[in-house]
Amino acid sequence: MFLNEILVILLIATVTKSAEIATNATVEDGEQKLAEYVRAILNHYKQKDPVGLPGVPIPDPMDIPPLNYPITLGSIKMTNIKLYGLKDFRIHHVSIDMAKMIADVAVTMENLIVRGNYTAKTLFSSSKGPYTVKLKEVYGQVVAKLRVESEGYLEAEEIKTKINPKQIDMKFEGLGGLASLLQNIMNSLGKFIFDSIEPYISKQSDAMTRVEINKRSREFPQRFPNSRSNHRQIVRKQGYDPYEIPDYNTTLGLFSVEMTHTWLTGLSSFHRVGNISFTLVNHTVEGNMEIGTQRLQGTANWEIGIVGGLLSRSGTVKFTVEYVKVGVIVRQSLDTRNKPELQDIQLELGNIQVRFDGAGTLDYIVEFSVNVLPNVLRYQIMDALESPVKRRIQEELNYINVEEMIMENVEKYDKGDMNFTLPKFG
Repeated sequence: MFLNEILVILLIATVTKSAEIATNATVEDGEQKLAEYVRAILNHYKQKDPVGLPGVPIPDPMDIPPLNYPITLGSIKMTNIKLYGLKDFRIHHVSIDMAKMIADVAVTMENLIVRGNYTAKTLFSSSKGPYTVKLKEVYGQVVAKLRVESEGYLEAEEIKTKINPKQIDMKFEGLGGLASLLQNIMNSLGKFIFDSIEPYISKQSDAMTRVEINKRSREFPQRFPNSRSNHRQIVRKQGYDPYEIPDYNTTLGLFSVEMTHTWLTGLSSFHRVGNISFTLVNHTVEGNMEIGTQRLQGTANWEIGIVGGLLSRSGTVKFTVEYVKVGVIVRQSLDTRNKPELQDIQLELGNIQVRFDGAGTLDYIVEFSVNVLPNVLRYQIMDALESPVKRRIQEELNYINVEEMIMENVEKYDKGDMNFTLPKFG
């Protein structure tokens, strides 16, 4: 059913997008196939504590331009600067908001190390040697604003990168006579070095991310139709449209209410509504989306009476439900040996309007039924739909072999076949 769309988007947002970043030297030069990269990434996330991503084109070490820091009656010149540790990141979270077209990616790094040579000179003395700056507990964040260009492909419109260390430690060797002077300015010097290299790192990250998103997005389908007629046919064939709702009875004060032979028509008119969002936390992707139906039609037999059977009225009712909306949250571990799971489902019914047939004399019981039956129908439909829908979605998810489906599709891509395989349900 609509899970095809959820899972295709879900998988593209996780493993495939990781592979896109990794394929900096893939099919174009014929040296390595996309399938090999994806297989490496799948195996990577089977580890207990995956660090970095195999094949990601992050320079490590990264060369930093020379820096110059003014001091009293002199200056400190830093050269041969290299930054180590950028590839040793852990993904903290990923959030993709399809309505706002914003992707937010955050990573953490235990340490970033800056190494280089310095030359410090004043009017009275000088010293030189190697130095080390350690940036501890670094938090990095990339926020990308996306847009769909004229041909329907996804493009990165604006990218911003920020990194922030919790602590900065510095060590200079061979200070000699300048030791006391430099020790007094270590805190401000450490901040200066970080503030100087942070824009450079951000610029490099922004440029690389933009190129990779714009390049790789053209290699994967970006269009997901708002509704699928074949899914609607499946819904009808499986007996969900028209759908017979189980009989329902309840007691409201002195009155008993019974609804029987209730039929609902139009559930196959579902289409995607609202926002689609994805988050990645603790190596688990969570996809959140909503589907809704068009106006539904229904009929039912009703009977309302005073408790004890002293007086009763019965008849038939035709009703309309403005819409049915289902919010679905599906989770998939990046360890693709695990099955996708339905985390939550929320059911919402629009306004219900009723029209009575065979009501008989318009007495106080009929008047009561006019006021109460829409709410009774609401409870009846909610009870009838929520559990079966939840059970059916999880049953379909259990059929999916995520890793097998991913590998089948990337192997097709390597052969130039863009007819990707969708999940097959029972």
